Amino acid sequence: MTWQKELDELRQREALAEQMGGEEKVSRQHARGKMNARARLAALCDEGSFREIGKIAGKGSYDADGELESVLPAPFLFGKATIHGRPVVATADDFTIRGGAADAGITRKMVQAERMAHELKLPIIRMIDGTGGGGSVKTLEQIGATYIPAVPGWSDVVTNLDTVPVVALALGPTAGLGAARIVASHYSIMVRGLSQIFAAGPAVVDGLGASYKSASDHQQAKEDLGGSDIHTRNGVVDDEVASEAEAFARARHFLSFMPEYAGQPARRAECSDPRDRRAEELLSLVPRDPKHVYSMRRGMNMVFDEGTVFEIGKNWGRAAITALARLDGWPVAVVASDPSFLGGSWEAKTSEKVERFVKLADQFRLPIVHLVDNPGFMIGREAEMAGTIRYGVQAMNAIYKATVPFASIVMRRAYGIAGSAMSNADRHQYRYCWPSGDWGSLPIAGGLEVAYKSELEASDDPAAELEKIKARLDKVTSPFRSAELFNVEDIIDPRDTRPLLCEFADLAWRKLESEA
Repeated sequence: MTWQKELDELRQREALAEQMGGEEKVSRQHARGKMNARARLAALCDEGSFREIGKIAGKGSYDADGELESVLPAPFLFGKATIHGRPVVATADDFTIRGGAADAGITRKMVQAERMAHELKLPIIRMIDGTGGGGSVKTLEQIGATYIPAVPGWSDVVTNLDTVPVVALALGPTAGLGAARIVASHYSIMVRGLSQIFAAGPAVVDGLGASYKSASDHQQAKEDLGGSDIHTRNGVVDDEVASEAEAFARARHFLSFMPEYAGQPARRAECSDPRDRRAEELLSLVPRDPKHVYSMRRGMNMVFDEGTVFEIGKNWGRAAITALARLDGWPVAVVASDPSFLGGSWEAKTSEKVERFVKLADQFRLPIVHLVDNPGFMIGREAEMAGTIRYGVQAMNAIYKATVPFASIVMRRAYGIAGSAMSNADRHQYRYCWPSGDWGSLPIAGGLEVAYKSELEASDDPAAELEKIKARLDKVTSPFRSAELFNVEDIIDPRDTRPLLCEFADLAWRKLESEA
């Protein structure tokens, strides 16, 4: 006597689960240019590594004799897998079953996936395609009553944000709880033209969609309401990509910089880029004319290990560049001014972006490198209306609270409160300055005529007198005068930036590994 009969039923149920929402709905999913949930899991994870949990969960249909006729699988898949050989929890919504709505699923599956991540200290990846919420208005009639909203297991989502790396991929229209699950992550991605995010979709916003005359109208309405053009520019989502394949690649790349859980050291990678490489182009990167801009991204590519700069949030908070990178194989977090946007002045969104990124680096114990060319917080009525100073101080607070090693390279300007936020001035200043350095409480050009008003008014030639004053102050503002007083630690040849930062990375990781 064996249990072959039961094993045959198990295989039958597994085969039914693999049909997902059925051939017609899977074909419809593909016709929209979207992969199905199982294909997504296979594409994201290391080949053959995904082991599904709860595969046969769903709603079974039985004949009069109690024999299984069919199964509607749960619209949420999860399991253990590996990415770059390291264990993760991988999840995917199945849009082919009731649009991925939770009322067609089993809540416990989603809860168990989130719980598995923080209890076993595994990164979790959410591939979100659908509402993931409590269902439609029609559901209320089936229940026979309404209810006060609650999200089972949301405490596990919150715990994961404090415990393990969380990556969210928006791979279709996502509303309600689906949108919340995307935002509750450390790194998020949208696929341009394929995914949209909203608290409520166009049909709800526009009176159940009465104004839409065709599917194309509805698609455009979704883009107008919550497309990637909106959410990768307001900071709701970090990045947009052109395809699902690119989304999977970026998710894998992000995780390569991360430890498996908060408290574990991230891993060093093999590095063939010489740590003593001195890029000649760095010597002329910063122009002599203070009004001219330059490419900070070009400078970053010359300083960090070749091909390792992984920028996050490129389209929002654009006065600062935030990226992960490597120095002699060691992972680091990078904050860099972008003088090509608002001259590098921190406005509200930039400050919000810096705050969030510094907190990410501190949580997962990545040393921070700050490349500084900051003329200060953005000024003017619009900046005041946006509450720039509040967001700016919050960014500064995050920098002062960070406990990971911090290195600053002052490449040009460092003015005002924003300039002082380059690092925690009450800690050891691991800092180098380029000869192009220009700093102070405020730009001299902005206060010259006020400070020397009486001398200019008394002069027979105010314009000539102003030029004389400028010439005198040019000497006073030389970075070497600051170095004489040890107000700056060292002025370096820009070409020495990489070797010195590689030295910093060695020392920083020596400290971090001793704490683990």
